[in-house]
Amino acid sequence: MREPELALAWAVLIAGFAQLFFQLPFLQRINLLPKPKRNKSHEGVARIKNLMLPALFGVSVTQINLMLDVFIASLLTTGSVSWLYYSDRLMELPLGTFGIAIAIVVLPSLSRKHAEASTAEFAETLDWAFRLVCLIAIPASLALMLITEPLLVTLFQNENFPASDVIGSAGSLRAYSLGLIAFMAIKIFSPGFYARQNTSTPVRIGIIAMTSNMVMNIIFYLNGLAHVGLALATSLAAFLNAGLLLRGLRSDKVFYFQPGWAIFLLRMLLANAAMVLFLIYFFGEWQEWLEWTITDQVSRLAILVVGGMATYGLVLFAFGLRWRHIYR
Repeated sequence: MREPELALAWAVLIAGFAQLFFQLPFLQRINLLPKPKRNKSHEGVARIKNLMLPALFGVSVTQINLMLDVFIASLLTTGSVSWLYYSDRLMELPLGTFGIAIAIVVLPSLSRKHAEASTAEFAETLDWAFRLVCLIAIPASLALMLITEPLLVTLFQNENFPASDVIGSAGSLRAYSLGLIAFMAIKIFSPGFYARQNTSTPVRIGIIAMTSNMVMNIIFYLNGLAHVGLALATSLAAFLNAGLLLRGLRSDKVFYFQPGWAIFLLRMLLANAAMVLFLIYFFGEWQEWLEWTITDQVSRLAILVVGGMATYGLVLFAFGLRWRHIYR
């Protein structure tokens, strides 16, 4: 291919169609494969359209903020757009893998609880989802902030991505990682409104978050934080978004914290502390990674990732967390 970068765009398009078609046989197996019909006047179609557009905006606020970051970054130092892009891709890995997966599981469950008028079980489901988000997002956030440079060096460093690019990307990745728990919380708090067919509240909150993001972008830019300030503004706006969604759910009396949070947080504190100590002990100086072969980099990174996960899981287990506490 004359322009190799086009392969990435084509790969995304083809992968999207592959993901779509992969689901069709399974839908057919359970008799849920939709048959295309042109019936715009159907009451259900009109209702879905009215609910869908606000919902799309509500769950897309983070992506819109990221797009605004990229636009402003194009006005900054050469390389700023790339640094934000690489940082975003790494932050999106746990967000896309776990955050969206939890949201997909939670929405139908919440809709069913709402249809059954079971407010208590609705609140229990949201509480379970939020605990799961904390269980995944907090260690992922800490790990991304601690092993930022080794991760970037191993994945991207070459003659076209020197140490200066590693440093530039590291700053924005840490800023994005700070907001990982908020990004994931939005994914599970928003369905708490959509399941009750309330799409207007997340939209209003999303507009507030977007506006605050732009204001903070300007403030941080004027204070010389450059592309790191853009990433930090997005993370802080995500915390505002998640916090307002949580307040809305609590005001509607459909979410309240269940018993057991104190011991859960204690276990989390101990497990994350153990993981952090492990990563710091085996981290070393990141500049050393620049001199290693790719084999050495991958093997050391694997030790950090697998060892950190194992340490985290073992400490949680040692202090009483069991699979039955997580699985529903």
